[in-house]
This record gives sequence, C-alpha cells and structure tokens, in this order.
Amino acid sequence: MSVASSARRRPTSADPPTEAQARLLHAPLRVGGLTPCSATDWPGQLSAVVFCQGCPWRCAYCHNPYLLPSRGASELAWCDVLAFLRRRVGLLDAVVFSGGEPLAQAALPDAVRSVKELGFRVGLHTGGAYPSRLSYLLPFLDWVGLDFKAPIADYPAITGAPGSGQKALASARVLICSGVQHEFRTTVHPRWHDATTLLSMADQLAALGARRYVLQAFRAQGCADITLEHDAPVTLLEDSRIEKLAHRFESFALRAD
Repeated sequence: MSVASSARRRPTSADPPTEAQARLLHAPLRVGGLTPCSATDWPGQLSAVVFCQGCPWRCAYCHNPYLLPSRGASELAWCDVLAFLRRRVGLLDAVVFSGGEPLAQAALPDAVRSVKELGFRVGLHTGGAYPSRLSYLLPFLDWVGLDFKAPIADYPAITGAPGSGQKALASARVLICSGVQHEFRTTVHPRWHDATTLLSMADQLAALGARRYVLQAFRAQGCADITLEHDAPVTLLEDSRIEKLAHRFESFALRAD
C-alpha cells in the first residue's frame, strides 16, 4: 500500500481507540444532582434519581436547564453516588437515570451495570435523542420513560435540533419492540399543544403500538424561560376532547403536578 493510500484510510471498528476516545470511554458518569428518594419518577417504585449532566437538545420548557451543558458548575462524584446507593440497598426498589439526557454520556452503560450489581432495578428517562444507544442499553433496563414532545414534524421547534423528530421516532420504535416496560409522556404547554395536536400525537403513538401514555402539566419551577409561565396550561388538560385519548391506549393518565 502506498503512503498516499495509507493516509487516506479511514478508521474502522477494529482500530484501537485514540487517547481522547479512551479517556471518554473510561470517564466516570457526570452527575449533576441526586434525589435520594422519589415515588413519582418511576410509578410504583421507590427510587433514587440520578440526574446526568448534558443534553443535545434545548427545549425551552426544560425545568433542569443547569443539566444541559456537558459539564456542570457543581457535580457529584459518581463514586460518592455509588457509596450512597450501597447504603440504600434493601430500602429502595430502584434507581432512575434522568437528566439532561443520560444517553449522551458514554459512561452510562457502566453506571447502569454497577447499579444492577447492587441489586436495584434500573429505570431511564430519555428524550430519544440516541436511538442506537437506547437499543444497546435496553437489555440492562427494567423500565423506560420516553418524552414524546410533539408531532414528529414539529420536534425542531421545541428541541432546536434539526432531525430530532426522526431520532425520537426511531427511539419509540426500538422501545416498543423491546418488550421492556415503559411509558410515553408529553409535557403539555399551549405554546406547542392544543387538544387537536394532542389527539394527533396520540394517533401517532397508537399506530406505533404504544400502550401507556401520560400527559403531564408544564411546571414553571426551574424553567429558564419565564415567558412560558404567563401562558401555562390552566385548563388544557381539562378539555373534554382529551378524554378521547384514553381509548387509544391500555393505560392513560393525566398528571397535574
């Protein structure tokens, strides 16, 4: 092989990782926060919630904006989080990885395995930004909550990321086919949703084979965009047309807080 052709050769999966890639693969999970005990982040399970730093999307209504950057101003050491969880064995049912977007971190699979080894069930909150990573991780998960933000074509208006709708759609398909327990949920705000939009979204999910769907009211607490508070959904979830959603799913619920 000539020097020129060798220089043009692209890396393959058999090539050893670069030094930078190796550091990324073996870096500990970046944790932006920890809720010691929650009964709501995984319905039916008493869970600790690990909030992972970093997210590729910029949803205006996010109530954890401090978690969006890949590095946080104040992070918890993963070893300290594990030490806390060891003290909670037998007291908690599960650990939920939330965010941010947990799948944005290469360290997540190792973190999940460490938690499973302690005997906890493991749940995941995701927006669906990384369908291939979700597919890889699903065999290690016991439950997933996937945020379904809008009709697929309207995703970029909320996330600020071109192509985000197709990634969410691919993640939804992977999740439904996996057999892992899960729910889809939509944070409702009148800037992006009305009853007609929600019915359309329900049709999209039902067509994919989704069985459980939850609508949850926007929470102003922690949201960086204060203009969203002024037109928060006071009565949207009370619209009589919303009742029609229930017939599309085996389980349907409204969460007002």
